[in-house]
Amino acid sequence: MEEHLVDWSRAQFALTALYHFLFVPLTLGLGFIVAIMETIYVKTGSLEWKKITKFWMTLFAINFAIGVATGIIMEFEFGTNWANYSWFVGDIFGAPLAIEGILAFFMESAFFAVMFFGWNKVGKKFHLLSTWLVAVGSNLSAMWILVANGWMQFPIGVEFNPDTVRNEMVDFWAIFFSPVAVSKFLHTIGSGYVISALFVVGISAWYLLKERDTIFAKRSMVVGATFGLVASLFLFLSGDESAHQVAQKQPVKLAAMEGLYEGKEGAGIVAVGILNEEKTLENDEEVYHFEFEIPYALSLLGYHDPFAFVPGLKDLVYGNEERGIESAISKMEKGKIAVQALRDYKEAKRNADEVGMAEAKAKLDANMQYFGYGHLEKPEDIVPPISLTFYSFHIMVTLGGWFLTLFGIVLFFFIFNKDIVKQKLILLSAVLSIPLGYIAAEAGWIVAEVGRQPWAIQDLMPVGVAVTDISTTNVMISFFMFAVLFTILLIAEVKIMTKQIAMGPEEAH
Repeated sequence: MEEHLVDWSRAQFALTALYHFLFVPLTLGLGFIVAIMETIYVKTGSLEWKKITKFWMTLFAINFAIGVATGIIMEFEFGTNWANYSWFVGDIFGAPLAIEGILAFFMESAFFAVMFFGWNKVGKKFHLLSTWLVAVGSNLSAMWILVANGWMQFPIGVEFNPDTVRNEMVDFWAIFFSPVAVSKFLHTIGSGYVISALFVVGISAWYLLKERDTIFAKRSMVVGATFGLVASLFLFLSGDESAHQVAQKQPVKLAAMEGLYEGKEGAGIVAVGILNEEKTLENDEEVYHFEFEIPYALSLLGYHDPFAFVPGLKDLVYGNEERGIESAISKMEKGKIAVQALRDYKEAKRNADEVGMAEAKAKLDANMQYFGYGHLEKPEDIVPPISLTFYSFHIMVTLGGWFLTLFGIVLFFFIFNKDIVKQKLILLSAVLSIPLGYIAAEAGWIVAEVGRQPWAIQDLMPVGVAVTDISTTNVMISFFMFAVLFTILLIAEVKIMTKQIAMGPEEAH
């Protein structure tokens, strides 16, 4: 496959995914925040809470409408740019996306109309139920998509059919309850909740800085900060489980996240550091220009044991017999046996040679778990871009710590009845933290997706094999078309949002 085609196809999908995830997180969390606010309104009957609910509901609706467009385009790209991948995954990837479209998206879309337009047309309780169902539906949509993504990271519950050259689902529940899928779902929605809380707290802080709508702003800020503090704690717990799953299922990704070349017991996490870009697997350069390490933290994070051995990139590429770690070279040999066995199976089938088919299938089944390695050129190909993975991971974790601190500080002032209006630095920090939430979420996706390169499906299919054999020029043209389109959509959303925010929490929408 032409190298430029693969690069442009990856770039186009990355562009779509990154833009799409600028819209999705706010939908995931703001729906629940709005539902909480409306619950308070229904319980108290306070028109102030109704006004608060309707204001944030309007911002939710704007984001929801624009976010749908990028999601639809991204799903179409699986067929246009990644046809080999789409064929190879069979029904495993299609089934969760179909359920998402039929069940979750339908549910949230249907009740969205009631939520947004039904204030004076249905009863309070039914309207409240509709709001909660929209919030739940948004998260169910994310769940099915993340189940599909989790399978790409850890493919289980399937059998490969050499007759169709497709993976076929044999255990739906193994796929659905995959520990990677579960941890990915929980961590992703947690990041969405934190972003939504930052959005509510930051905009409320802007009103307080402007000394307008202070009752609205303070009440919104309390709900947002409380939701955000709980979500931040949940995010750290789910992040711990995600790192544990990465250590078990994708150790190369974990090593790249920490720039760990040499495996060691009691491995630490580099809290702050700058990588030496000259360092490679083949030379003896220092890994860092400087670093500050938290001892034992990586072993604890990855294996829940402070003294556990964490394999480095050299162990995983070249093997470590003492530790029982198989080399990439050995896996490549088995992968080539699997690839050749598939060819032999097809040839035997054409010749109606049942004995040959059985022998070839036995070889294929024995080596199928390494099938993707048969398409690699050299063992070093299993190493993802280290710098991008390393810095993205550390940006994500550092910002997550700041968000937890910010929510705690904001709530401190409300709990102890301090006047937060006078705390200009805190309010300004809250406003400036809104974009930081998105940066942290995008960094997390970079870790997840760049960190598993070169795999489209872990160990089974490299990205270079997954791409559609089409004109590079066509992909380039569509890349720039999508870049312009998505940028226009983003600018439109920001302008509509800022206009609505400037109008303030008026009763009429």
